[in-house]
Amino acid sequence: MPKSDLPRIAILGAGPIGLEAALYARKLEYPVDLYERGQIADYWQRWGHVKLFSPFGMNSTPLGRAAIRAANPDHEFPAEDACITGREHRNAYLVPLSKLEIIKNCLHLETQVLAVGRHGYLKDDDPGDPKRARQPFRLLVRDNQKKERNEEADIVLDCTGTFGQHRWLGDGGIPASGEAAAENSIMYWLEDLGSERKKHYLGKTTLVVGSGYSAATTVCGLSALFAENPATWVIWLARSNRTQPLARVVDDSLRERDRLAVKANTLATRTDDNVEYHASSVIDRVEFLGQDRGFRVGGGVAGKAKTWEVDLIIGNVGYSPDTSIYRELHVHECYASLGPMKLAAALQEQKGHDCLKVSGGGADNLRNPEANFYILGAKSHGRNSNFLLRAGFEQVRDVFAMISGNSGLDLFKKK
Repeated sequence: MPKSDLPRIAILGAGPIGLEAALYARKLEYPVDLYERGQIADYWQRWGHVKLFSPFGMNSTPLGRAAIRAANPDHEFPAEDACITGREHRNAYLVPLSKLEIIKNCLHLETQVLAVGRHGYLKDDDPGDPKRARQPFRLLVRDNQKKERNEEADIVLDCTGTFGQHRWLGDGGIPASGEAAAENSIMYWLEDLGSERKKHYLGKTTLVVGSGYSAATTVCGLSALFAENPATWVIWLARSNRTQPLARVVDDSLRERDRLAVKANTLATRTDDNVEYHASSVIDRVEFLGQDRGFRVGGGVAGKAKTWEVDLIIGNVGYSPDTSIYRELHVHECYASLGPMKLAAALQEQKGHDCLKVSGGGADNLRNPEANFYILGAKSHGRNSNFLLRAGFEQVRDVFAMISGNSGLDLFKKK
């Protein structure tokens, strides 16, 4: 196909999957626009103090490493088996990727894609009609000066992730009464408790809500502050009914994950530490008492009403995909996960499996009823947090095999 006839590709999000997709597309000489509403891998910077469970070799690709080395032969990568922090990975791999000439020339930072539609069509126009695919996508874009413009593309890859939209503390997944009003005073992200921020928590009682690895990371970090100030106290509420908050993976090959599980479970079950753990917990109301006065939180534990007076709240309750971007497109969403339906069904069959055994989903499962619109990366899993970067890399490979019409195409294959 002549270069002038190659489809225009818009990639939303310059995180790890968006950057790999942009590199893949440019290596195949597709015209690309890569839109990022902030800076490169912004959220990796925000939670980047946390050590990754998976090693560097699983979180990078041969294509990316070769491209960086070709541009800078002296660039040093972490060891393939090294488990580094998010910020270390961002600086060692993601930022160098973004500085490659073939990516830098198509990168639009501080530029947010607000919505994607199809030229000449509304959502309810001609569902299933192949005529829709003959019209380009329209993208409403806003730059850092708040100026808006329209752009066009023939193919759209939504790699925006889920981290920007937190879930809520309340029973049933809705906001607890008073929570929305107090949202700006509640921390929903992973705090860097090894930085200056620890002063904010020393000597305070912090309510931590969540039953996953993020909550476990927070609890372990807060517990370590006890040595500096014995008045530091943690109340840990988990929706699950397990006596130990984290279920360990048998013979876990991700050693950092297993270390965290052991440490968090030990803190939750000991009675001589500064952690008070409650399983089968729900929150009904959050009352913000004012600056430096803390919160009054109402809910229950195992069906019994309970009230907690705390200084601070950290809600590590997970994230949810922003599906508003493609409201005018034909995307069949899973009613449970909010991910694309075909992929969600495939993931449901793998439910309960270790994330190391979860694949990218296969090329056909990445298709949406809206032709040439693909959701890749963590967002493709919706509210299902069982996602590893290598699954996203498989998705990039599979999508470009479809786009190019070459089912055997694999630029990630080691040579």
